[in-house]
Amino acid sequence: MSKKVVRVRFAPSPTGYQHIGGARTALYDWLLAKKTGGTFILRIEDTDRNRLVPDAVEDIKNSLKWMGLDWDEGPDVGGEAGPYFQSERLDLYQNYAEDLVKKGKAYYCFCTPERLEEMRGKQELNNQPSGYDRHCRDLTWDQVEEYKAQGRKYVIRFKVPLQGKIEVKDELRGEMVFDHETLDDFVLLKSDGYPTYHLASVVDDHLMEISHVIRGEEWIVSTPRHFLLYQAFGWELPAFIHLPIFLSPDGKGKLSKRHGATSVREFREKGYLPEALVNFLLLLGWHPSTDQELFTLEEAAKVFSIERISTSPVSFSLDKLDWYNGLYIRKLSPEDLAKRCVPFLQKDGLLPDPCPREQLTYLTKIIPLVQERIKLLSEISKAVSYFLKEEISPPAKEVLIIKKGTAEETAAILKKIVETFSKLEDFSEETIEKSLRDVTEALGEKPGRVFMPVRISVTGETATPGLFELLAALGKPRVIHRLQQAIAVLEYA
Repeated sequence: MSKKVVRVRFAPSPTGYQHIGGARTALYDWLLAKKTGGTFILRIEDTDRNRLVPDAVEDIKNSLKWMGLDWDEGPDVGGEAGPYFQSERLDLYQNYAEDLVKKGKAYYCFCTPERLEEMRGKQELNNQPSGYDRHCRDLTWDQVEEYKAQGRKYVIRFKVPLQGKIEVKDELRGEMVFDHETLDDFVLLKSDGYPTYHLASVVDDHLMEISHVIRGEEWIVSTPRHFLLYQAFGWELPAFIHLPIFLSPDGKGKLSKRHGATSVREFREKGYLPEALVNFLLLLGWHPSTDQELFTLEEAAKVFSIERISTSPVSFSLDKLDWYNGLYIRKLSPEDLAKRCVPFLQKDGLLPDPCPREQLTYLTKIIPLVQERIKLLSEISKAVSYFLKEEISPPAKEVLIIKKGTAEETAAILKKIVETFSKLEDFSEETIEKSLRDVTEALGEKPGRVFMPVRISVTGETATPGLFELLAALGKPRVIHRLQQAIAVLEYA
């Protein structure tokens, strides 16, 4: 790995919400900067004006902040290498493109969209490789000036050498060789004055003194173009690191939207914790020298290294992500987990916004009852709804009736329990348990035939946290009221 001062950049295009693949790139950038005492830069590559999504920049910044990836230079932070929006650096790109023209490394192309479309059609018809046919490559200066005077629109294209090979080192894959003949004369500056990705990326990486370019494997095809640009400008190349692609959960094909969530925002809205998503992404392509599976950001920064990144495609296993999320949920304190669950409960109408302190205190009290049962924060509403609602819909008669019993038998059991609970002054777990076991013994019943109709009566569910704990958490008035509702269903429905 290069010994120069480490300066890395995460350079997303705001044409959509932050993709999960880009989030891994940002994570690896951040970790390399922290490991080496380097600088992590956020740069917004907003030159594709037709595809910009209005709130994408805010989404990118919020996603990085949510994941704990603070940037040292970039939007909202500043820095000496700014501005950090490419749309604010247009003069730079235009000057560098014109400089290449003057050096004979690039040229003006006046081909119309219609001509280019016709060219592509002929290439397809004749089974020829697609790419620009260099129609304007040898225009004289007189022709160029004449066309400009006529007001013809033009782009600036790079003049790719017609023969030879390019050898570029990838820090993971070693030497990569590309043949000049496979490259066309690619566009550097578009007719609207905006640069292409190739020009803007190389110019900015040089001016911002980027030492390592970490990006997805899909950008390998762009690497020879970037090499030629560095060579034409006479600049030193950064170290290139191309990360393995994400495969679908079943390992068949590249991860895409048809496989579910693909943006950080979607994972956040589904109830994944940032700690879990970061840990999961860390190990999607990088492996430690030990069998450690759980890493905080700080722990990862201490052991991260480029050398331990794999080049093999990695399956995006949602089951593994769910496992991590459940693990991290169980590690949270009740207070912390309660606060993180509040927005989900507010969204589902189970808590007001803002949440009163007494309701947050109650939520914190019941969180330990369900903490082991949820894998996503979005599952909290179903897990605690019967705690937070004053009224629940009475269960159906057939659900309440005890196994191999009748409605009359079940109603009699519940009436005895209501009578017993009504006399309790201390409605604690211990007294509830003793009372229920005493009733069970007095009736000569098995515990399951007594406990299950009580459980269903007060929650509407057959699978819940421990019965004694949940009854105590619900409180005596609600428990008796719900038992009486169930009795009415059994007797009159």
